[in-house]
Amino acid sequence: MKNKYSRREALKLGVSTAALGVAGSAITAATEPVSSPQGEKGLSAISEFNRYGEELERLLILRTSPIAVKMLEKEADIPKGAMRPKKDRGCHIAQCQAFGMSRREGMTVAMLKEDNWCPTSVIAYGLEKKPESLAKWVHPYDCFEHGKYIGIVSAPLKRANFVPDVVITYLKPAQLRGWLLAMKVEDVPQVSGHFFPPSCGWAVVEPMKTGKYWVVMPDPGEYQRALTEEGDLMFAVPQGKMQTMMAGLKQGGMFSYRDNYMAMMPDFEQPAFYKDLFKSWGMDVK
Repeated sequence: MKNKYSRREALKLGVSTAALGVAGSAITAATEPVSSPQGEKGLSAISEFNRYGEELERLLILRTSPIAVKMLEKEADIPKGAMRPKKDRGCHIAQCQAFGMSRREGMTVAMLKEDNWCPTSVIAYGLEKKPESLAKWVHPYDCFEHGKYIGIVSAPLKRANFVPDVVITYLKPAQLRGWLLAMKVEDVPQVSGHFFPPSCGWAVVEPMKTGKYWVVMPDPGEYQRALTEEGDLMFAVPQGKMQTMMAGLKQGGMFSYRDNYMAMMPDFEQPAFYKDLFKSWGMDVK
């Protein structure tokens, strides 16, 4: 990049690393609604996911937008209005930076092989085969079948003009806790986690392949290049599970993040099941 900024300076400017050194479009221009070639059923599904994006931001008080992510099988699948870094701006970016542009700047970003500046996503998404030499020193990760996809597109969920394969939300542990505790107990085994690189692979490949929810630790690239907050985690939800997750979250309850509060008091008000257990054990409830 021509212009060099420290992480602190870039955060003060309020822009992503990917946008530094290139002529950026205004957020209002980047987020203008675009038409979709989807049929009536497709448009209804898109509207539903757009609503999920708005509800997530409100219920979890998110600082950045959840992002819609879709794998691309051919160029015709690229949504209208999507920005392609190499073609449209003459630069390359990493996948984590593309995610950052979508969630912070409201941009729809399509990443094909030629747009990438980090090899990990190129390999994880099956755009190239993983060299055998890498197995000796990189953390293991799964990949899509080589040649199945030509790229990936991301956009803010509330404005995406496509139905996502995966929804990725960047959030604090307390926000994640509020969302997870809204799940039904029987669905808890569907939550998995991974805490080693590459987060761009684990947050997309695994949810699509396994159909499970994935809590992923942002890797060093997310922090160094995409300006991800130190306290953030990534939570990836596959398309087929979003409706269930949102239904639980909207019900609220005692673990709701938005309605929760902190107060360190002795003899705090106990939930009814606490009292029942204490009584059965012969303990005080008053």
